[in-house]
Amino acid sequence: MENNNYHILIVDDDDRIRILLKDYLSEKKFTVSTAENAEQAKNRLEYFKFDLLILDVMMPGQDGYALTRDIKKKIDVPIILLTAKGEVENRIKGLELGADDYIGKPFEPKELLLRIKNIIKKTSKIDLETKQKIGQAEIDLNKMIINFENKSIKINNSEKKVLIEMLSSPGKTFSREKIGKISGITQERSIDVMITRLRQKIEVNPKNPKFLQTIRGSGYVLWIE
Repeated sequence: MENNNYHILIVDDDDRIRILLKDYLSEKKFTVSTAENAEQAKNRLEYFKFDLLILDVMMPGQDGYALTRDIKKKIDVPIILLTAKGEVENRIKGLELGADDYIGKPFEPKELLLRIKNIIKKTSKIDLETKQKIGQAEIDLNKMIINFENKSIKINNSEKKVLIEMLSSPGKTFSREKIGKISGITQERSIDVMITRLRQKIEVNPKNPKFLQTIRGSGYVLWIE
């Protein structure tokens, strides 16, 4: 993760903390922007794309909880909350609003760095230029082809979008609603048909899938060996 191009926004009304974190993370090769309050943060978000946000909970004006809620309504960006409150219910509140992690003040910058790296690792998209493997199937997302059992099989754009998300989060269950949003397909029956087609392209036995499995009552999950 060294020499990366990840852009982080730090939102905190404490000048000392903003400067400390900006200097530290800049040394670790992150691009860092800062904001003193929620209003400034929203302005930055209008003009820049960030890979991760670090928000202080206790700020004058709109606090970090409300800011988290507003941001998550518009964009899906990872958020770490900085909080002086140690009570479990306050931390749970942040997670319920969509925050990805929290860290209590005071904290060591190195601990924050480890949390940032963990989140980025979880949320980073796969490299489309690299071929992906699911069992015996080799997937070239760039060319939109699956090479399986000596055959080259085309995938369409909806299938590609779903594979990108599932390959990025192996073992994660995706509901039909989520798959519909990813693929742009609205009818549940059409989503099931697409999953069936994908199984036929990657599974030795599509009727008894090993990799792209159904989680009854929840949706679908992709396992990778």
